[in-house]
Amino acid sequence: MAIHPTAIVDANAKVAADVEIGAYSIIGPHVEIGEGCWIGPHVVIEGHTRLGRNNRVFQFCSLGAAPQDKKYAGEPTRLEIGDNNTIREFCTFNLGTAQDVGVTRVGNDNWIMAYVHLAHDCQVGNHTIFANNATLAGHVHIGDWVILGGFTSVHQFTVIGDHAMTAFSSAVTQDVPPFIMAAGNRAVPAGINSEGLKRRGFSAEAIRAVKNAYKALYRQGLSLDEAKAAVAGLVTAQPELEPFTRFFAQSARGIIR
Repeated sequence: MAIHPTAIVDANAKVAADVEIGAYSIIGPHVEIGEGCWIGPHVVIEGHTRLGRNNRVFQFCSLGAAPQDKKYAGEPTRLEIGDNNTIREFCTFNLGTAQDVGVTRVGNDNWIMAYVHLAHDCQVGNHTIFANNATLAGHVHIGDWVILGGFTSVHQFTVIGDHAMTAFSSAVTQDVPPFIMAAGNRAVPAGINSEGLKRRGFSAEAIRAVKNAYKALYRQGLSLDEAKAAVAGLVTAQPELEPFTRFFAQSARGIIR
């Protein structure tokens, strides 16, 4: 373990033997940090916070602080961060609240750039990229392989499906279906994330099926229920579209249209 002499690590914190902790960082008593993690200087990790393996946390981050929620009364809620995440400068991730599942979660292999804020009870999947100043309000759910452009703002309780992407300065106030690109204030659909799907190995047939799903949702004048039924048929024929099934089972705010 390489802990800078100016760092303050509570004796009750559980820190793996090979963790590096930089100058002036503070690690609280209920914190767990897994093997291979690197914690930069001037980082504060507090609350009931757990980091998995091989995470890199850059300077001036605040992880596990109390939620910015007036209803919070000190309940022992949690922040859980998976493995292989990069968390750049000045990010703020808050604990969950008792009004939700009580846990803010970040999955694995995420690339989170400077000044990103994750409010209480957010659930972030795997392999995401959040550009600088992306901001999630409370209770937001983000799927796998999502890309949020810089200065994207996401309203509370919003769901963003797998492989979706937002343009910079997008203001997302309704749910974004998987595979869709969203742009604007307020965000509207702007095509499918075809380049991202190609990079992830989606077949030409699967991408055509995603395009057909987009047409059903946005180009054929169907009601949302009619469009969902049409997309369900496409999922049956093309299993790679299964994220639509999970998304519609979870979506409650209505989708961007």
